[in-house]
Amino acid sequence: MNQFINEIIECYDVNYGSISVNLIVFNRELIKYCEMNSCGNYGRNYMCPPFIGETESNIAKIKQYNNAIVFQKVYQLEDSYDYDGMMDGQKQFKEIVQKIKEKAEIRFDDSFILGVGGCKLCSSCAVQKSMPCRYPQKAVSSLESYCIDVSQLAGVCNLNYINGLNIVTYFGTLFLK
Repeated sequence: MNQFINEIIECYDVNYGSISVNLIVFNRELIKYCEMNSCGNYGRNYMCPPFIGETESNIAKIKQYNNAIVFQKVYQLEDSYDYDGMMDGQKQFKEIVQKIKEKAEIRFDDSFILGVGGCKLCSSCAVQKSMPCRYPQKAVSSLESYCIDVSQLAGVCNLNYINGLNIVTYFGTLFLK
């Protein structure tokens, strides 16, 4: 695992922490933000609720794993209202998550990854046209949709959740058995 961590740090310039899955804090209240459609993806994205399954089943899925590699990347913004910069950073981070996912699938017998926000592999999710997911093997859900409290997770991993003024920080987590 250490060699894999070194590879992702070197390739993607991320900060990381590794922890036992039993230290992860789940906050079932987070799903309420999804149900309120805070981000606009509820019922509109296969990798978001309600399509990802029941909360307790999702938590049980995570708890089947033993270890987690939590990784983050910090992006500089022009100012605290730089929405385009936030979205560009999120897009770049989603690409990193995909590459780590691909590397992990080659390296480990069983892994699972969560990232940031709803899946954006397609410009419009196929669920909106009642069609099956176009890329079910590539699609990734968010940490929050699995009720993982990212601020708590960052703290347990000795990673900063807030990294300063005009900065946005994105998190992903790779789960391993």
